[in-house]
Amino acid sequence: MHLQRDFSGLVDRGGAAAAVGTAALALVQDLFAVWHQFRAGRLDRAGLSAQMQPVQDAFDTLLDEGLAGPDPRAATLCRALDRLWPALWTFVDADGVEPTNNAAERALRPAILWRKGSYGTQSEGGARFAERLLTVTATCRQHGRSVLDYLTDACTAVQRGLPPPPLLPTPAAA
Repeated sequence: MHLQRDFSGLVDRGGAAAAVGTAALALVQDLFAVWHQFRAGRLDRAGLSAQMQPVQDAFDTLLDEGLAGPDPRAATLCRALDRLWPALWTFVDADGVEPTNNAAERALRPAILWRKGSYGTQSEGGARFAERLLTVTATCRQHGRSVLDYLTDACTAVQRGLPPPPLLPTPAAA
């Protein structure tokens, strides 16, 4: 979900939806202010949790108000967020999780550009090939591996009747 965009849409809608959207945008700013303190090392995980609690409480109250309010679009968004509530706050407790989906969007961007440029595939087999090659490419990039080296090693292994090399790096032996 693109919450800032959705909340801005509520503001643009006007009326009761605007009140919900405006309050939500202010809470998003508060959320990121606390997050940036944590990322800068000014808060530890316990501090992040403590500082985030008032933001969570305010969001909870706002969602209840939006659900009870007269605007159907605001109510629909508030209902969706209420259903996702635990997942929305995973970043508070879990290392390596951020409050945005920017990393996921960056990982998907090459696949989206490829699909737009090539007009997709024309068969189920082509779709499977594309999804697997795009997965290999994204995984290699995430782990700093050369895609060409991996594919060369995989093709060589298949030609020799060997299993392909692992896509994920193996942990170093102790």
